[in-house]
Amino acid sequence: MRFSPRLVLRLLLILAAVAILWYRFVPHRSRPQLIPRKDLSVTSPLNQPGGGPAPAEAYPIYSALYQQPTNEPLVFAENSKTDIPQVGASCLKPSTPEEHGLTQAFEAANKLSHGWQSKFAIPQGYRVLDPMQTAEAIACLQAHGHGPAACSPWKGVQHVRFLAVPGIDHAGTHALVSVIKTCGPDCGSGGIFEVEKAGDSWKRSPTTDFTSDCSWMY
Repeated sequence: MRFSPRLVLRLLLILAAVAILWYRFVPHRSRPQLIPRKDLSVTSPLNQPGGGPAPAEAYPIYSALYQQPTNEPLVFAENSKTDIPQVGASCLKPSTPEEHGLTQAFEAANKLSHGWQSKFAIPQGYRVLDPMQTAEAIACLQAHGHGPAACSPWKGVQHVRFLAVPGIDHAGTHALVSVIKTCGPDCGSGGIFEVEKAGDSWKRSPTTDFTSDCSWMY
């Protein structure tokens, strides 16, 4: 028996419709549930412009972390910044009310990008670079010392550091901070870690599961 092409097409359409209805309305024992990944850069973007000057309480925290000399000149980008993809389920893992509070404080502090000024107390000295100087220094770092004469101001510099505004708890004794060390568009390292107040100064807290996955390299 031979079927006309029109009849064959009609039968195929009927079969397709039956299959769709069966899949949609007949219960399936093991249908996979798709859970969308949280994209914080979309749902809660950080580092947006317009934050004004960095808060005064942030300077003693970072100053305490740079009391020991480094093997290179210290240069900080003027605009505060943290690495957006690292703030979320893939990095910070708060498990206590205190850790949840620190996470919320850190995200709130970095909704907007703030401006650092030359108010750090760092014995070896440092420079705060405006956006144009920051871009120039990173371009020279990417050239690995073979750039034009304009790169001479950055001789010896190995990284431009971007600092986030600390997220400080209500007691003022613990904080989350972030440092990104950039040596080019696809070169560098960074991390988010906890610090705690020790007397009149600050020190890095022991690493726990809360921040153990918050160090990365580019």
